Amino acid sequence: MRASRLMIDLSPLRSSPAFRLVFSARVVSLLGIALTTVGVPWQVFEMTRSSLQVSVASAVVGTTTLAGTLAGGVIADRVDRRTVILLSRGGATLVFAVLALNAAVATPQLWLIYLCVGLNGATAVSQSALMAVTPAIVEREQLAAAGALVALSTQVGAVVGPSLAGLLIAGPGLAVNYALCALGSLITTTLLWFLPSLPPQGAPTARPLRSIAEGASFVARNRVVRGVLLIDVAAMVFALPYVLFPQLVIEVFGAGPEAAGLLYTAPAVGAMIAALTSGWTTHVHRSGRVLVVAVLLYGAAIAGVGLAGSLPLALGFLVVAGACDMISEVLRRALLAHCTPDHLQGRVSSVWLAQATVGPSAGGVEAGVASRLLGPGPAVAAGGAVCVVATAALAASLPPLRRVSLRDDEWAAHPTGVPEHSPLEPEVEIEPSGDVESDAEIEETEGERR
Repeated sequence: MRASRLMIDLSPLRSSPAFRLVFSARVVSLLGIALTTVGVPWQVFEMTRSSLQVSVASAVVGTTTLAGTLAGGVIADRVDRRTVILLSRGGATLVFAVLALNAAVATPQLWLIYLCVGLNGATAVSQSALMAVTPAIVEREQLAAAGALVALSTQVGAVVGPSLAGLLIAGPGLAVNYALCALGSLITTTLLWFLPSLPPQGAPTARPLRSIAEGASFVARNRVVRGVLLIDVAAMVFALPYVLFPQLVIEVFGAGPEAAGLLYTAPAVGAMIAALTSGWTTHVHRSGRVLVVAVLLYGAAIAGVGLAGSLPLALGFLVVAGACDMISEVLRRALLAHCTPDHLQGRVSSVWLAQATVGPSAGGVEAGVASRLLGPGPAVAAGGAVCVVATAALAASLPPLRRVSLRDDEWAAHPTGVPEHSPLEPEVEIEPSGDVESDAEIEETEGERR
């Protein structure tokens, strides 16, 4: 394979001033958000000494983010998207400023932290709008390159932000950490102010709830799409132990906030390495099988984190987990796009987005409860083991998931996820009704017409 297939295409940054603004704003915004990713769990656990309370904060964020994202998709198709983005990011700036003030007082209020993280989740309306403006600010042939750059910016923020947060919390303190979040959000809003007006093109989509239901119905019927989403649920719900990191650091590794920052950073390091070398995933023949193996390895690596007796070993397992998770994400995105009809792409994406929002929050609550019953280390190890078992069971029960290939067009956009000429036996034989013509009858009818 040529090395050029692995390199990131920078052409959208060179040719589109608007995309440069969005990309720069995204990098700054993600760095700031990453500071809260460490700051909020650390502060809540420091105040309550309860990972369950940390998981409650995570659940609040997940709930309001889900609502904000779904609402943002509807709003962004009805009003100027630039306005939606600016109002949302401006609101986030105020939320971070309140978190900083609360951390600076002698007695911080836990309820105010929950309120702020909930409001910050609601500002996710800007995510849908930012995704929607990309086709309007880059050339169509550059959409894939723009998507790769957006994914890379996510990993940059995830790598640098948590480590910086750990240093800030251990040094100047939580108030400074949150203040820098507010400053980053203000810079983001300022950069996006220079975007041109970006009104939606065409009439707004009617009956959005009914459209979402149609997408969900397709997901339920298509065995490949259903399997791709369920295998993601297995990883997110059972093997996403981020809410336990503060407790692991204090009770298992006997370290401070700097170590917590490293734990949050390690998966992003592995993910970035995998993202920068993921060109091979386009050419692999057994895409579904590779996806299953990647998730199995992810679960095993998370189990290793729980069993690790030292911080360096745990960090190593998290790097492996991050790399496997990135490979899984690349293949999940590609398979969903490959196996979904064009007119359902947006709605299936919204189902995935809803799952990606709710899943980590549910996983956080599950991890918090398991930690109370088993302790932090065993809870993490058990979650990874359950992920492995659940993934293996899904792969065994959904043969199309194992056999689907991005290089086989027969799998593309098939209603049930099983091509007619696939050697795969269907899970359930469905007898055709009497009013459905056979292939031979259809050919005979066409011949008569000709």
